[in-house]
Amino acid sequence: MPVLVVLAVALVVSVDLAGGAGMIWLPLLAAGPALAATTSGPRGVLCVGSLAVALGVALGVRDGAPGRELTAVLSALVAVTLASVLASALRGRRERVLAAVRSVAETAQHALLKPVPSTVGPFQAAVRYSAAAAEARIGGDLYALIPTPHGVRLIVGDVRGKGLPAVGTAALVLGVFREAAHDEADLLAVVDRIERSLARNLGRDDFVTAVVAGYPRAGHLEVVNCGHQPPLLVRASGGITAVEPTHPAPPLGLRALTGHTPGLQTLPFDDGDQLLLYTDGVTEARDGGRAFYPLAEGLRRHVSPEPARTVGALHDELLAHVGGRLHDDAALLLIRKPAPHPAEAQAPRASDSGPAGSTPVREARCSA
Repeated sequence: MPVLVVLAVALVVSVDLAGGAGMIWLPLLAAGPALAATTSGPRGVLCVGSLAVALGVALGVRDGAPGRELTAVLSALVAVTLASVLASALRGRRERVLAAVRSVAETAQHALLKPVPSTVGPFQAAVRYSAAAAEARIGGDLYALIPTPHGVRLIVGDVRGKGLPAVGTAALVLGVFREAAHDEADLLAVVDRIERSLARNLGRDDFVTAVVAGYPRAGHLEVVNCGHQPPLLVRASGGITAVEPTHPAPPLGLRALTGHTPGLQTLPFDDGDQLLLYTDGVTEARDGGRAFYPLAEGLRRHVSPEPARTVGALHDELLAHVGGRLHDDAALLLIRKPAPHPAEAQAPRASDSGPAGSTPVREARCSA
């Protein structure tokens, strides 16, 4: 924009000097301070306006402009300059307020959606998250991946709605999950705790879809799906399958309306296997032709032994698919079980297993 300001003023001066058109082009000098108001501070706008007035005087005298007409043009330049100074001051104030709001929102996001380390227990992990309310940098999707005495546990969910109104519900779910994940040995009990809390605090039409997973002992992954998108399981051999729930359950917060309770699904999860959890902002993203983003195909193209590289490529491809701006919150969380180093293979790490004396993983239903 500073270049455009200089070009606008220079163009007017050049045309006047080349054509000798008198007063015809002088009013266009007002474009200088008007453009400067969009990027410069009040002092910069005042400088550009003063330059425009000085050039107007010089060109008017050179062209022999009548005094009354020249005075009118110069008065207009002064008025435009003063208005532009005021606009610049107001723009700067709004930018400072927006910067403060973004800072608060970013702090809230870091408190709510804590950064996921690259290694959690026996897993490599990576997360990418984009809020539809890009100015706020926070939305209604939620995720967490934490080590507990009962093994690594994780959640990915989607609150009904988007933007700041959904943040309170997301905070409630994550707070209950982090507490219950440490306290409850049974993954279904963790889900029950979240359900009871939401039943007390949500409105009648509000709900949260979520997938809660746990790794209680080596080689076994537990999954509870509450009305959410099925995770994608990537085997070390290269096969990709959707983990459809064997016991479909309603979203969290709606159990009392249906009477259905979620079931615990167990999966083998060996070295080299990966699990991708995501929200519907990814799979329901459309391009200009209204075609949905093909997540499974994208994962097949970009899967690698490095979760951060995989989710980064998926996120970039997703943004390219929608033309650079998402219309819904979107979250991707990928975990991978790497093969242990030879020295570690001799003595399994404590984080690969649950507490001492744990019982085999079971299929079960929780009570409402």
